[in-house]
Amino acid sequence: MKFAYRFSNLLGTVYRRGNLNFTCDGNSVISPVGNRVTVFDLKNNKSNTLPLATRYNVKCVGLSPDGRLAIIVDEGGNALLVSLVCRSVLHHFHFKGSVHSISFSPDGRKFVVTKGNIAQMYHAPGRKREFNAFVLDKTYFGPYDETTHIDWTDDSRCFAVGSKDMSTWVFGAERWDNLIYYALGGHKDAIVACFFESGSLDLYTLSQDGALCVWQCDTPPEGLRLKAPTGWKADLLQREQEEEVEEEGEQETTIRGKATPASEEQQGKVKYSRLAKYFFNKEGDFNNLTAAAYHKKTHLLVTGFASGIFHLHELPEFNLIHSLSVSDQRIESVAINSSGDWIALGCSGLGQLLVWEWQSESYVLKQQGHFNSMVSLAYSPDGQYIVTGGDDGKVKVWNTLSGFCFITFTEHTSGVTGVTFTATGYVIVTSSMDGTVRAFDLHRYRNFRTFTSPRPTQFSCVAVDSSGEIVSAGAQDSFEIFIWSMQTGRLLEVLSGHEGPISSLCFNPMKSVLASASWDRTVRLWDMVDSWRTTETLALTSDALAVTFRPDGAELAVATLNSQITFWDPENAVQTGSIEGRHDLKAGRKELDKITAKHSSKGKAFTTLCYSADGQSVLAGGMSRFVCIYHVKEQILRKKFEISCNLSLDAMEEFLNRRKMTEFGNLALIDQDAGEENGVAIPLPGVRKGDMSSRHFKPEIRVTSLRFCPTGRCWAATTTEGLLVYSLDTQMLFDPFELDTSVTPGQIRAALRQSDFTRAILMAVRLNEKKLLQEALESVPWDEIDVISSSLPELYVEKVLEFLASSFEVSCHLEFYLIWTQKLLMGHGQKLKSRAGKLLPAVQFLQKSIQRHLDDISKLCDWNRYNIQYALAVSKQRGVKRPPEPPGAAEEADVSDDSMHLLGGHGDEDDADILLV
Repeated sequence: MKFAYRFSNLLGTVYRRGNLNFTCDGNSVISPVGNRVTVFDLKNNKSNTLPLATRYNVKCVGLSPDGRLAIIVDEGGNALLVSLVCRSVLHHFHFKGSVHSISFSPDGRKFVVTKGNIAQMYHAPGRKREFNAFVLDKTYFGPYDETTHIDWTDDSRCFAVGSKDMSTWVFGAERWDNLIYYALGGHKDAIVACFFESGSLDLYTLSQDGALCVWQCDTPPEGLRLKAPTGWKADLLQREQEEEVEEEGEQETTIRGKATPASEEQQGKVKYSRLAKYFFNKEGDFNNLTAAAYHKKTHLLVTGFASGIFHLHELPEFNLIHSLSVSDQRIESVAINSSGDWIALGCSGLGQLLVWEWQSESYVLKQQGHFNSMVSLAYSPDGQYIVTGGDDGKVKVWNTLSGFCFITFTEHTSGVTGVTFTATGYVIVTSSMDGTVRAFDLHRYRNFRTFTSPRPTQFSCVAVDSSGEIVSAGAQDSFEIFIWSMQTGRLLEVLSGHEGPISSLCFNPMKSVLASASWDRTVRLWDMVDSWRTTETLALTSDALAVTFRPDGAELAVATLNSQITFWDPENAVQTGSIEGRHDLKAGRKELDKITAKHSSKGKAFTTLCYSADGQSVLAGGMSRFVCIYHVKEQILRKKFEISCNLSLDAMEEFLNRRKMTEFGNLALIDQDAGEENGVAIPLPGVRKGDMSSRHFKPEIRVTSLRFCPTGRCWAATTTEGLLVYSLDTQMLFDPFELDTSVTPGQIRAALRQSDFTRAILMAVRLNEKKLLQEALESVPWDEIDVISSSLPELYVEKVLEFLASSFEVSCHLEFYLIWTQKLLMGHGQKLKSRAGKLLPAVQFLQKSIQRHLDDISKLCDWNRYNIQYALAVSKQRGVKRPPEPPGAAEEADVSDDSMHLLGGHGDEDDADILLV
């Protein structure tokens, strides 16, 4: 097993705070999630998190007009220049202050950031290499309070800045003679947004109290005049122009950019006048206006409010189009795509991200993460789905391919403590602190079983045996284990014997043996066949926190409170090894801790364990930002993953920042950011505005659950940040198999030219280069696949099956690779069966890839079949006469139900595309 795993995706969280952006084509939404950024592809129904992270939570994202570059700024003022094409960081920069908003000019040559009460304009980074990507051009002063919003004119000549001092300032991007700056008032609350009209200097301003002002400018954009240069610059410019005129032989000259005194008198300074003022409160009683977006081509204004309501208006007449409510939480950000059809809404209170198509009044995307932290997760047996349970009582099922949640179960009334799949993969069993264990059906999306105890108790963990017939749950307060039947839902037995709360349960994958870990410093093994009696009791040196079986059931791993991981032989009840993990946890110091991180780590421990798919390694995580992978046999640390570098979370730093320590105490005790949303920075005596009961706190970083994918190619962790998925990075590995000096790419291609396909495939497998193995396999004629596959040695068949499983995800040669898979499994099935335990991850990966194609193609073929049947039915009803067919053509043209059924069940891509046409 190789450990070239790297971060691949973030699930479980879709939006935290910050501004939303649509890409330039309007098909994707860029959403800030904590200190990461996720791109939601709405056309292809996929989500992808960029493999980068900022030091603090992301506050604003600026997207270039061509969609190639993005500037991501966090709460501390640190900026990342990111290429969205290659998904990498190009430059780091620090703005030396908190940035509120950032916006590129429409021509992409400059960008403006608002910081404090100033606006700074920078030269935008170009496509060529530069030593310093961010070059400051100008700094604009004027507002007396924090600046809030930026908007540019279409020709990039001017930009407007809104401020909390109830004023809007129009600045010139160049040295205009008739427009240096212009201040607009007329509002009684902080400016939320300001927008220019298309092809004009006319302006719309919106304030927090729900007022909209329409401003008209007396000068068109073409009427802006460049300021004439003075001093030596003017003399130099005049001398150069006179020399050009002498060469051309002309007598009359006109200095470029300098107007005559007469024209200066005729054309004065730019002036604004207010045409109208509208109020949103006339349509109903709404709370504060919090976000707005304007589409200049369609004159569509979208406004979001703190009550969860959003409006659609047509400007400048202010005609109401829609008034809808998405939730009861504050709408933090609004964005409109380039065509004006889709509206993205972000609600930070519940972590909601919505994309609404206002013309058809339907959702394009509707996603919501867990309100509180996620507690547990489980992979489906084929690795296609992940189920998560959270403290908010919700159970969510995520598709690992698309990254979207497709079903949410809300039957639990308290926090979910454990989730698991049955062996079939179509039933989810969950335990909760509300005293119930529930079973959910993924076919009909319903709760079909609810298991309860004779007297109310809180369940802390759940487990299901390999047959899916026996459900067990551990009690936190009564120290008992309850056993139910999945078929009848009846309570079969109550297992007692533990003297402390049950912390973890796990069934042996090969036998009907249940392992239970408890705080009484024991792990008990229960025989489910022989009257549920205790077969063995394993004595530990500290409280047991987690227990798990190896995939083959021959070993048991236990995590204890003293940061140790012990390994046991369940048959003989003998300890086979132990790992001391206290030094690997490296817990950080919280802001309010009175002791150092070195001493506080003594109380930390691993709280979740998971074996790798091949059973050679074990993953461990707990009250720390690190996930450790240990080699079981050697009992050494193989790799340590840092799941987050977000300093907005607590317990991230090893040492406290001395600048926060004052003679009066720690500054972390003051809720400095608690009232920003409500307008109260620090609660003072007599202040009535804002919710005085709200408290600002920093969540502590920790890993609550770990699971390895059954395919062996990725693992997932539920953390404070969300559900992090780490995938195997095959591009970074060169892992040859039985390599010698005679195996070279040239020798492989020479064997292919000689039609020695078996030798070419064997050498390609030994070299383990994906492109060469693909070239060797695809060079084999399809009618010779049976002979070639039967001649492959057994060790090489496993390698070829792993390659086929990965190729199904990207290749279009579906039928060709299906023939290869069928011939290999039919020819070597009996020999592979003897090594089923080792080959299980590869076979499950193969099943996952084929199942995905089956689902996609069967839906497409069913859709085509129904369309053709509908067209035939309509033609019969209307009495359309078919033209006479030539003899023998009826058999070819007839589309029978049997042939359509065959295509819908087992057709390949070519057949599906033909039917679609």
